[in-house]
Amino acid sequence: MTQPVLDIQQLHLSFPGFNGDVHALNNVSLQINRGEIVGLVGESGSGKSVTAMLIMRLLPTGSYCVHRGQISLLGDDVLNAREKQLRQWRGARVAMIFQEPMTALNPTLRIGLQMMDVIRHHQPISRREARAKAIALLEEMQIPDAVEVMSRYPFELSGGMRQRVMIALAFSCEPQLIIADEPTTALDVTVQLQVLRLLKHKARASGTAVLFISHDMAVVSQLCDSVYVMYAGSVIESGVTADVIHHPRHPYTIGLLQCAPEHGVPRQLLPAIPGTVPNLTHLPDGCAFRDRCYAAGAQCENVPALTACGDNNQRCACWYPQQEVISV
Repeated sequence: MTQPVLDIQQLHLSFPGFNGDVHALNNVSLQINRGEIVGLVGESGSGKSVTAMLIMRLLPTGSYCVHRGQISLLGDDVLNAREKQLRQWRGARVAMIFQEPMTALNPTLRIGLQMMDVIRHHQPISRREARAKAIALLEEMQIPDAVEVMSRYPFELSGGMRQRVMIALAFSCEPQLIIADEPTTALDVTVQLQVLRLLKHKARASGTAVLFISHDMAVVSQLCDSVYVMYAGSVIESGVTADVIHHPRHPYTIGLLQCAPEHGVPRQLLPAIPGTVPNLTHLPDGCAFRDRCYAAGAQCENVPALTACGDNNQRCACWYPQQEVISV
């Protein structure tokens, strides 16, 4: 069996707080294989970005506690890796595209210098070769006049251009995994579509695996091969993207999809999931979604496991999986 690029198993993580520990991740398991584009979907606060930052080991040391679980990157233990190893891995094995490129790029350095520094840090090539590679990457991202862009500062570029630079930077050292944390949220719809197409094309061409984090199911449906849905720090449904979107089994996934506006329907009153997300400091016993769930029953007083509930390895953490058919 082929080794997955990323393998997360039964991960439990909390942050200490004044009113008790905040249980940000609860029994999270996730796998990504070579060349696969995987979506990680959920509301704000569901644990998506915490998962991404932990994979990169970018959470401040001492600010969190991993109670159980493991993260393997190409078979190597991420959680127990030393800082020297992490510096070698970041960029070369795993790279990240952040939501806001203006804060991710160094505002005091020209684009070319930033890209060349990253390339030469991981690859034994000359400055001239690094410059040529950086220009070629920018051209692949369909950035006009790439040579001129090399001499510009981040603030001199538009939001869409900065995000293309970030994608080029992420691919510059040919990593096996790229984590894209809501990379198009700050962009308008037209530019968003262009950036997503470039990301997908480059990932397919290079065979790079992508973990795409988003709250937008419509975007995930166009980009991702499979999807994991998170709620209150747990994965509550996973499977092939088309199966999860058109045949969701978990009541939360159904509610999330029904909240999306339909194209061409003006002034549509959207349904809302009743109630609020539980306090992660004091999670309820049993299923975290049961107080908001229309299908809740006596069994929901116990925590449901993520088990097979459909075709193509679709899995759902629900005692009463649904049979909805949704047109998206």
